[in-house]
Amino acid sequence: MKKFKALFKPEPEGRYTASVPSLPGCISYGETLEEAKKMLADAISCYLKCMKEHGECSLDDSKCIVDEISIADE
Repeated sequence: MKKFKALFKPEPEGRYTASVPSLPGCISYGETLEEAKKMLADAISCYLKCMKEHGECSLDDSKCIVDEISIADE
């Protein structure tokens, strides 16, 4: 099982944009956070299938560290 870090951004109208930073262009949307997660899982599967078909190696984010960096306002 592969694992990927995902970013879920709430949109002004209440929906969510979902993306995987390590898979450029792998973006999806959902009316709710749960729907965005399901849609992104499908997008990741399709992305990896396409990579395999083109002979590209697939990735795995399971060992990546996610953290926040604070920058003071100027």
